[in-house]
Amino acid sequence: MSRPRKVRKDAEANRERLLASAAAAVLREGRHVPLATIAAEAGLGIGTLYRSYADRDALLQALEHRAYGLLNSLLDRIEADEDCTGLDAVARYLEGTVDLADQLVLPLHGAPPLVTPEAVAARKSIYRRLGFFLATGRADGSIRGQVNATDLIAFSTLLTQPKAAVLDWTHLARRQIAHFLNGIATAGPREVPGPAVEREEVEQAFESTAKS
Repeated sequence: MSRPRKVRKDAEANRERLLASAAAAVLREGRHVPLATIAAEAGLGIGTLYRSYADRDALLQALEHRAYGLLNSLLDRIEADEDCTGLDAVARYLEGTVDLADQLVLPLHGAPPLVTPEAVAARKSIYRRLGFFLATGRADGSIRGQVNATDLIAFSTLLTQPKAAVLDWTHLARRQIAHFLNGIATAGPREVPGPAVEREEVEQAFESTAKS
């Protein structure tokens, strides 16, 4: 009786390895990255990939569903902190999306949008919960202005598309988060992580990329 359970666990582990590798590869090379590249980076054979996902579309759909799951899990963790202000909840969401950047294959990143009931429900959940954070922030006095859930999603989309030529995208993204939060906060300012990334550093990064 233990053999079927082990097979299922192995299959689940292989699928997760494939999805994690596929998400990183798609964000790096685009949705047409060779499936053989994805399988190789996951340390698996191409046959294993096709046993889990019949074609590229099936894989992309799985990546989108997985991304919604990652975002809703992030929101679960934030909601579990009952002492969190609305502004703090927004900050944790934006910072959390940066941490997940290499795993978020979503329509606003160029993935084909899913309109299945499950995908629509997942998107509605994200919008609803972000809207609740903003409403909480207005009620507790930590947030001002006309920012809405769509603004948060659009901003996080920009944050989670790393630019390879920039030396430390995570650092730069966290600076932009601090500036954004200072723009909607009633009190502050929040500290902006330093040091600033200067134009010369970006130009040097461009030159290094051009030579490689």
